[in-house]
Amino acid sequence: MVEQITDKLGRPIRDLRLSVTDRCNFRCDYCMPKEIFGDDFVFLPKDELLTFDEMARIAKVYTQLGVKKIRITGGEPLLRRDLYKLIYKLNEIDGVEDIGLTTNGLLLKKHGQNLYNAGLRRINVSLDAIDDEVFQAINNRNIKAVTILDQIDYAVSIGFHVKVNMVVQKGVNDSQIVPMVQYFKEKHIEIRFIEFMDVGNDNGWDFSKVVSKADMLNMIESKFDISPVPPKYYGEVAKYYRHNDNDAQFGLITSVSQSFCSTCTRARLSSDGKFYGCLFSEIDGFNVKSFMRSGVSDNALLEQFKALWSIRDDRYSDERTEQTVANRKRKKINMNYIGG
Repeated sequence: MVEQITDKLGRPIRDLRLSVTDRCNFRCDYCMPKEIFGDDFVFLPKDELLTFDEMARIAKVYTQLGVKKIRITGGEPLLRRDLYKLIYKLNEIDGVEDIGLTTNGLLLKKHGQNLYNAGLRRINVSLDAIDDEVFQAINNRNIKAVTILDQIDYAVSIGFHVKVNMVVQKGVNDSQIVPMVQYFKEKHIEIRFIEFMDVGNDNGWDFSKVVSKADMLNMIESKFDISPVPPKYYGEVAKYYRHNDNDAQFGLITSVSQSFCSTCTRARLSSDGKFYGCLFSEIDGFNVKSFMRSGVSDNALLEQFKALWSIRDDRYSDERTEQTVANRKRKKINMNYIGG
């Protein structure tokens, strides 16, 4: 029996994002800059992470409140040992209609088959450039774009539906927009271009580094014959377009220039087991892990999740200004704990 609940702004809950680790094997400046996340950085110990059984329990309770889609995030989720076992558990839950995973793609050949066998079918791969030198400068781990492209081809070959995400920064990788469109158009793989956002505390964000949807669209329209595509469902964050000559699609995610807070249906669990109602939440969230480990019943957990959603009024992207960004510096949850 599903109970339909809404938050203070009338938004239902449909999506649950589970961060399974705070670790990553990249050091991208907009997420985990190497100057801060150096070789001696101390990540969460294993017992501070939610177990797979705890995540499955959380997901099962959330389906009673309307959650239908679950996305596995990180850090880099493929660094979590035996991740495929979590996919098995989530696929056994009545009410879960869709499971996705966001990854940098580096370990897909190592873990992809186990994940597919466990029932995972959708993967989003983060790839911020197609030029090797540009990509290496972004990931700070000397990893070439061609390496990730090869991993993507492998994932497609074993049956995954793959989308590619690119965070666009002015003067860093905006030159890659048109080449990325061309490459993935020919592959018939959806690529989504994401406006650079002020997620976390360490990425040096300001408005001058944002390439807006309008600017990206102008670049693309100057080279390709495209048409807009209607939204597929309530709360879809990307605005999609199709190539008129082969029907391949790409999307633009506009958190800065055209926010979509009014249709946000996502609850988030950080890698250390805390609830957040927004990607831009200020620390600290409600500690679900401690609450569960105190021995509460599923019904108590259900009532707590209802209460957390009922008071949710986050709409940070709607309210973002130079001043609000300045006021919140070093107060937001870091991206490696909460995913994208």
